[in-house]
Amino acid sequence: MPEICPRCGLPKELCVCEEIAKEEQKIKIYVTKRRFGKLMTIIEGFDTSAIDLKELAKKLKDICACGGTVKGNTIELQGDHRKKVVEELVKMGFSRESIEVIK
Repeated sequence: MPEICPRCGLPKELCVCEEIAKEEQKIKIYVTKRRFGKLMTIIEGFDTSAIDLKELAKKLKDICACGGTVKGNTIELQGDHRKKVVEELVKMGFSRESIEVIK
């Protein structure tokens, strides 16, 4: 008997909880200055119960070729990577309308 997802009740192979959660996120991306004038790209607004932030941060750091961390419910990337992060989040299944880039 296949494993059943506790959220949607479908078998694990057919589970769509993560895809639905990705479309419902309200993500904000902005850049702040840190010590010594260094820029940090901050990505926030994720529902941590549905999305694994550490895994997502790892993928974004690999794609952007930068360092970063997960603090609370936010992902911090070293440098200004707003455009690249938006494109990659859309490729990963997040809705473009739900992503807000703050200048």
